[in-house]
Amino acid sequence: MDSTLTLSAHLGLDLAAVALLTFGVFYPRHHRRELVPAYLALNVALFAVVAGLGTVGGDGGLALGFGLFGVLSIVRLRSDALQHQEVAYYFITLVLGLLCGLPALSLPVAALLAGVLLVVMYGADHPRLFAGDRRAIVTLDAVYREEGPLRAELERRLGRPLGWTVQEVDYVRDLMVLEVRFRQPEPSGRRGELTVRRRTTRSRTITPGHQKETV
Repeated sequence: MDSTLTLSAHLGLDLAAVALLTFGVFYPRHHRRELVPAYLALNVALFAVVAGLGTVGGDGGLALGFGLFGVLSIVRLRSDALQHQEVAYYFITLVLGLLCGLPALSLPVAALLAGVLLVVMYGADHPRLFAGDRRAIVTLDAVYREEGPLRAELERRLGRPLGWTVQEVDYVRDLMVLEVRFRQPEPSGRRGELTVRRRTTRSRTITPGHQKETV
């Protein structure tokens, strides 16, 4: 009976923590509905596996190690299709399931560690943290061989570039595709427009978040 009550308390803690992480932090900020059941299923399934192996004992630790290796491999295979912060939520839900599922870990310690994880994730993914930093996929109609002219062109079009990664260079069509990380310009005092110099023959609006632009 005591073991059942302990397991129920740990399960309640796990469900409360993952619900707070998913519905209180992740979804209001990213609005990725398709990831919500994935996070919940991963967390609860891992909790069930850890809690079950904890009651079996014996070679349960070895089986647990292989199981975690498989889970991490799945997350790694999907990481190319996800944003880095979304992968971070995967690992937080995974660790929450581990902490809360360990029967030998006392409930206050598990609650304290789960709270630390939630607080860290809440602060690390806060919208006000580096609010002006953006990332965009940009296609330029020229191939730049030197960093100086390329940096000047990106700054003229987007804002101050923080870094970039060249994804494609096409000498036949004379274009290059880059993933650019840049600092969004501050809004000007006139009608809320962004302080970005533009060509007179073409207009362009910078929208927050991940964007793709052909110029």
